[in-house]
Amino acid sequence: MKRLFSLVSLLVLSKFSAQTWATEDQYIQKFAQYAVEEMEKYKIPASITLAQGLLETGGGQSRLAQEGKNHFGIKCKEDWVGKTMKHTDDAPNECFRVYDDPKQSYEDHSVFLATRKYYTKLFELDMKDYKAWAHGLKKAGYATNPRYASILIGKIEKYKLYEFDDVNSKEVLYAVLKKYPDLKDDRTFMARLEPAKQVKEIKKISEPVTVKVPYKATSYAEQKKRVEKIKKEETLNTILIKTHPNDGLRYVVIPEDTNVKFIADKFRISESKIMKWNELESDLLKKNAIVFLESKNSEGNTPTYKAEFGENMYDIAQKFGIKLNKLYAKNRMNEGQKPLAGQVIYLIDKKPRN
Repeated sequence: MKRLFSLVSLLVLSKFSAQTWATEDQYIQKFAQYAVEEMEKYKIPASITLAQGLLETGGGQSRLAQEGKNHFGIKCKEDWVGKTMKHTDDAPNECFRVYDDPKQSYEDHSVFLATRKYYTKLFELDMKDYKAWAHGLKKAGYATNPRYASILIGKIEKYKLYEFDDVNSKEVLYAVLKKYPDLKDDRTFMARLEPAKQVKEIKKISEPVTVKVPYKATSYAEQKKRVEKIKKEETLNTILIKTHPNDGLRYVVIPEDTNVKFIADKFRISESKIMKWNELESDLLKKNAIVFLESKNSEGNTPTYKAEFGENMYDIAQKFGIKLNKLYAKNRMNEGQKPLAGQVIYLIDKKPRN
C-alpha cells in the first residue's frame, strides 16, 4: 500500500512540475511582446517585467490574472477610477484594479513605476542590467519578501529572459519562435507572427511591389488631414515622463496640441486631478505646455528668477513646479498681475531681516 501511495504521489508531483514548467513557458510565449513594447516606451527591462509577471501570476494562473487581467497585483490606490475586485493579499478583501485586457495591466505597471517617487533611481540604472533592477526594486520597497530580488534574477536566468532586453517590438515574436521552435505548429502563434513576416519578406524585394486595394475617392485636403492626424497621434504616443529638478516632480511636455483627457487616459490619472494640479481653466493643452502628473510644490529649487519678456506668473509657476497661488504670495502680487521683463521673481520665501 505504501509503495502504491508513493508511486501515485510521485506521478502526481511529476505531473504538477511538468504543468508548472509548461505554464511558465506559455506565459512567456504569450506576454513577451507586451514586455518588449513597454521597454521601448518606458525604458524598463523586458526581462524584469516578464519575471515580475511570472512571479505575481504564478505563470498566469493567479485569481487576479484570470479574473481581473491584473498581472502585477496593483491595488486600487486613490487615483484609480476603473473597475475593481476584492482579493486577500497583505490583508483580507483588499481592493485591486481590474483591466479589460492584460495589455492594459502591462502598461499600468510601467506607468506605476515611472510615476512613483520611490522608483526614480531605477531609471538611472543601465537598462540591460537586470540584476541591478531586481535589487533596486527590492530596495525601493516594491515587495516585502526579503528574497524578492534573487527570485526575480532566478526566473530571468532560468528562462534566459535577458535575451528579450536585446530585441525590439518588431523582432520579439521571432525571438520567441527561436526560443520555442515547436511554436511553428501553433496556428494561433503563427497568426500573430504572419504580419511581421510579410513585412520582412517585402523588404527583401528590390523591385517595386504593386498592391491592389479597393478604390475610394479622396480629396487632397482629406488625405492631408488624415496624414496630419496620424502624425499627431504618433507624436503624442511618444510622450515620456520627465523628472523635474524641483524635488523630482513628475511631468510631461506636450509635443502637439491635445486635451487633458488624452493625458489622463494615457497615464491613468483622473482629469480633475490634472486640472487641479496644473491650475488649468480649460481642458485644451497647447504644444510645448508643461503638465505635472502630481501636485506641485510650495517653493522652487532656486531662490530667484528673472522674468523674461512675455512671460506671466503661470508660465513661471509651471517652469519651476510651484503652485501659482504660492508664487503670487511670495512676490506680494495680486492674482492676474503680470511681471515686467527682468523683474526678480522670488521662488523661495524671503528671509526676514534681523
